Amino acid sequence: MRYRSKILCTLLTGAMLAFAGTASADISNGNVKVGVMNDMSGPYADPTGPGSVVAAQMAAEDYVKATGSKLKIEIVSADHKNKPDIGSAIARKWYDSDGVDAILDVPTSSVALAVSEITKDKNKVFVISGAGASSLFGTACTPNSVLWTWDTWMQGHGTGTAVVKQGGNSWFFLAADYAFGHALAKDTGQAVEAAGGKVHGTVNIPLGTTDFSSFVLQAQASKAKIIGLANAGADTINSIKQASEFGLVSGGQNLAALILFVSDVHSLGLQTAQGLLVTTAFYWDLNEQTRAWAKRFAALNKGRYPSTLQAGVYAGFLHYLKAVDALQDDTDGARVVTEMKKLLTDDPLFGKGTIRADGRKIQPAYLVEVKKPSESKYPYDYYKVLQTIPADQAIRPMSEGGCPLAAKGIKS
Repeated sequence: MRYRSKILCTLLTGAMLAFAGTASADISNGNVKVGVMNDMSGPYADPTGPGSVVAAQMAAEDYVKATGSKLKIEIVSADHKNKPDIGSAIARKWYDSDGVDAILDVPTSSVALAVSEITKDKNKVFVISGAGASSLFGTACTPNSVLWTWDTWMQGHGTGTAVVKQGGNSWFFLAADYAFGHALAKDTGQAVEAAGGKVHGTVNIPLGTTDFSSFVLQAQASKAKIIGLANAGADTINSIKQASEFGLVSGGQNLAALILFVSDVHSLGLQTAQGLLVTTAFYWDLNEQTRAWAKRFAALNKGRYPSTLQAGVYAGFLHYLKAVDALQDDTDGARVVTEMKKLLTDDPLFGKGTIRADGRKIQPAYLVEVKKPSESKYPYDYYKVLQTIPADQAIRPMSEGGCPLAAKGIKS
């Protein structure tokens, strides 16, 4: 099957795309139906949005082509507008009325936490790549959820520890005022203090704020060496731009973008973003396999290269399909997730890996620096990898997360 712009346009407006096959009698409603839920038009639309639907579409086609599977796969999509009530309503309708078996992506941790509970109640499957609150594989873990790409502990410990080692030992945080921002500031602050640094304060900023001037002035007045941006997407872009306008960096303070996606760098431009340090679980230019996939993705996504979150949608969906195919049954979500934990993960973007009992996908992370304009040689050539962080250092130890599944000794 080839991608056609007409099909893709229909899909992105919330309709379905089916991959034909002969369904098993144990597959609900005769097909495997998944919903990609995210921010299609707001501050997180670039790193998720329509591109995540493209990634899911690619995963479905690639899986069928590589395995010869007879699964009939159907994809729907919706915009949760970063609001838990809207996300919850979509999830309930999908599960109760529309025959959706699994939900993918879901940036904005407050929405993801709500969707996770509904998924558990309905015994479906939630493969998370968009949200990253560390509680999703900690105190709020469920037997029906898997967190694939990044989390606030990874970002905080990767970037926070590295920056303190480079002399950035005093911090002030600009944090998005919801679960994700609070968790990211907390996790990074703990890493900073563990490395010998000090946190001077945090200011919480409503999601979607466009005027950061008063918050930037508070950060400036703190005299902290490092201003940690515990936000993402358009919020990160706006805070970096306005910090530059207020002369924060030229005044001797530096920014640490705790969550920065390649789409953000593209929007900012290298002249503004150069020198920023960030921890990432994926970069499209890591190796031949990631490059080949990213070029295919960009050709289908208006020339835009994939973010970590979109890569996670692809890889997580592939592994979900592998588990459903192994069981020939998608009706019991907890059983499917148990199978996902049993099976080794293996895909061209993240390589071989495992999923722990608490639902966390285990993989290394990369500390990268945004290149100077003179260092970039081709489109989206934005990062240089400074360090590979081994998986056992990049992911929070299961014993520290408080996940009830781990406490009960459930094996992955």
